[in-house]
Parts: sequence; C-alpha cells; structure tokens
Amino acid sequence: MKHFDYIFTGTGLSALMTVYKMVLSGKFKDKSILLIDENTKKSNDRTWCFWGKEEVIWHKSISKKWDSALFANKDFRRDLDLKPYQYNMVRGLDFYTQVFDLISKQENITFVNQKVTAIEESENVILIQTASESFSCSKLLNSIYNKQKAENQTKYPVLQQHFIGWFIKSEQPVFNPEQATFMDFSVEQKGNTRFMYVLPTSKTDALLEYTLFSKNLLPKQEYETEIKNYIQKLGITNYEIIEKEQGSIPMTCYPFWKLNTKNVINIGTSGGWTKASTGYTFKNSDKKSTELVLFLTTETDFTKFHKRTKYWLYDLLLLDILDRKNELGSSIFSSMFKKGNPTLIFKFLDEETSLTEDIKVILKCPKILFIKAIFHVAFRKIK
Repeated sequence: MKHFDYIFTGTGLSALMTVYKMVLSGKFKDKSILLIDENTKKSNDRTWCFWGKEEVIWHKSISKKWDSALFANKDFRRDLDLKPYQYNMVRGLDFYTQVFDLISKQENITFVNQKVTAIEESENVILIQTASESFSCSKLLNSIYNKQKAENQTKYPVLQQHFIGWFIKSEQPVFNPEQATFMDFSVEQKGNTRFMYVLPTSKTDALLEYTLFSKNLLPKQEYETEIKNYIQKLGITNYEIIEKEQGSIPMTCYPFWKLNTKNVINIGTSGGWTKASTGYTFKNSDKKSTELVLFLTTETDFTKFHKRTKYWLYDLLLLDILDRKNELGSSIFSSMFKKGNPTLIFKFLDEETSLTEDIKVILKCPKILFIKAIFHVAFRKIK
C-alpha cells in the first residue's frame, strides 16, 4: 500500500483549484499528492460562470466575457450594466486542460482514474479503498458529496439548482453576443422558481439553460420542452444542437464543516463551498481554495478551517422562504434587480459588502417575507 502526504478523493472544481494553487505556491514540492477520480476530466461536461473585476489565474480558461446582462420577468426587462464587473464563462474542458497541463508536469503528483469505494479514518492515518487498490495518507481532502447527510435531516432546507442546457447554433442571428441573460423569469413558474439562462457567444451561437431552484428534479423531457418553447419564442425556426449538459447543485446551509476532523476536510459542495442562495460555485471555490492552501502552510488541524459569516444567515433566510413557498423566487429576485444597483448586488452575492451595503440590498427585497423567515429560522433553533 502506497502512502501519500495528501490525497484528494474526487477531482471536481474545488480539488483541482486547490492542487493547482498548491503547485503555484511552490511550498508543497516535497509532499506526495494523489488525486483519485473515476472521471478522466477529458470531456466538456459543464460550464461555470462568475463575475469579477480583476484578471484571475483562470484567465486562460475564460472563453467569453460580458459587460452587460439582462434580467427579465413577465412584467419588465432590465439591462444591467455590470461595470466594473464582467461576467465570465469557463467551459469545463478548458479548465481541466489548464489544470492538468500544470500538474501533469509535477513529479510529486499522481492521478488515479478509479472510483473510491471506502474511506476509513484512524487516529493518524486515513485509508482509501478503490475497486482494485488501497492507499493511505496523512491528510485527506474529500469532495465526494454525501447526499444522505444533507437530505436526511430537517433543520436546514435543501433545495437543488437543477438544469439542462443546450449549446445551439441558429440559422437566424437572434442573439446579442454582448449581453448575457442572467435570469429570465418570463417562463411559466408552475409553482416553482424557474428561469431561463442564456450565454450567447455570437449572433447565432448560445448556451440556453432551463433552470430551477426547487426540491425535486423534473423528467428530462420537461426541461427540453421548455428549452424548445423558449427557442421558438426567440424567433428561431432552424437550429442545431451542438452539445448538451445537465446538473443538479445542492443549495443548503447545512453545516458540512462539522463533519471535518483533524485530518479530513470536506471541500467543494461536500464542504459547503457552493453559494447556498444561488448555487454559484466557481467564485466561492476560488476564494476557499486560496484560503485552504494558505491554511495548509500554517495549520494541521482541519477542524479550525471553517469560519461562519453573516452571509450564511442571509442565505439561510432565502432558502427558508423558498423551501416553504417556492413560487416566490421570481418576486424576490425581481424586487432586488428591478431598481437595485447591479454592481452592489453582485458585490453582495460575492460576500464582499459592508453592513451598510447589506442593508441597501436587503431593503429592496420583500421585507415581511424575510421578517417571517427570521422567526421561522429561530423557531428551528438553528445554530
């Protein structure tokens, strides 16, 4: 059995960001690192987006940027000037290529294309079992999501950001390649929070995603029927589907960090790194992975890593409302974006606002709903 200093079980976004930054730091050259995943990361299996102001280390993976976004519902449409932010699109394969181009050159890093079947922790050593091999390590960074832990409890609401997306090429030049559609709630809500999300890369090419924030997934046909209806509404009569993608991202304030031990840390969605109120993952994982790499250079006890912030409570209040009254999502987001300052809203969603700025954003939302949510959350005795 081969022993490693660090093992990553699962090589999703958070794991790859972390190991990439470990290499860049130059402080882990003498540490043996193993990555284990059943996925080879050689296909374009997902798309991430994030807004930002400065150039990031992932600039090679950004395939498109927008300075403007559209927010819409049945009653109004608003063009959002994002400056000084830009909305960035990262395609999965581009990100994987950037990361593996670097880590494949490192003699101390090994990638094993296998499925993890068991993890056992003793006081000083963690054992990882796959179908054909066993490994051990001193520190484990796990990003394999434990669905049962989050969903088999009632204190914390668990919704899903679930979607199916089509990359299409249209014969009609209907798209504005200079503007992303951030949320279009003009689609039928059907008792849920449902919207279309459109990322145009040219006048004829775009990714269209039918997205829900709700508890239960839909039959595949329902997502695709809604995409077809939206394409028709745009005036497109002839088009080709280039690629498809689908996903379901947990939206919850469940305290995953409480599952961390001295030598095992849960990262990514498994560690609560996903932004609970929106399902956005890229920016949060970028921040958290930077914090984790710095932590690894100074600390050894993973139970000390997490710090809960005021944004955890804000997210919890929104999820509490959507858990009980899922149909209210459109009105909540619409009230925020109808007259709110887009720059301030994105700063708020990035968890970088002062308390005064928080209040400016929150006051745009339906006040009675959130006051009731405060009492409901308090009644649940959430800590």
